[in-house]
Amino acid sequence: MSQSIDRTKSLEQLDGEHWGAPPADATSLVRTVHEWRRRPIGTLEPDELARLIGQNVGLPWLLPLAVEILRDEALKQPAGGFIDGDLLYAVVTRSSEVWTAHPELARQLKGAVTLLTDLSTYEKREVEAFLASLPEGL
Repeated sequence: MSQSIDRTKSLEQLDGEHWGAPPADATSLVRTVHEWRRRPIGTLEPDELARLIGQNVGLPWLLPLAVEILRDEALKQPAGGFIDGDLLYAVVTRSSEVWTAHPELARQLKGAVTLLTDLSTYEKREVEAFLASLPEGL
């Protein structure tokens, strides 16, 4: 996963896949994912990133952005920063294979989540599961 991502490009431009229009009977989520894939990734809000990541869409480009957001929020947290629970959940619940394949990004996420102090019981459980799933040495 590249850390230098052109945020002015859409997922369609970055991955070269053009899904076209969603089927006529598509769910709201499917229609929304199709729409968001055409937007520049730098314009996606944390809740939109969370939905896309939760659907395993655009992970090579969206996970680095999400980890950056979470790291920045974690650094601000002691001063009253806000952690987007949906984004945190979407990121830490990706499969261990994703993190094994991208150890530097996993290290960055590990560093960010270890700074978090104001998590709900639910969020703590998900973060602990993520940390436990990491290979030794990360």
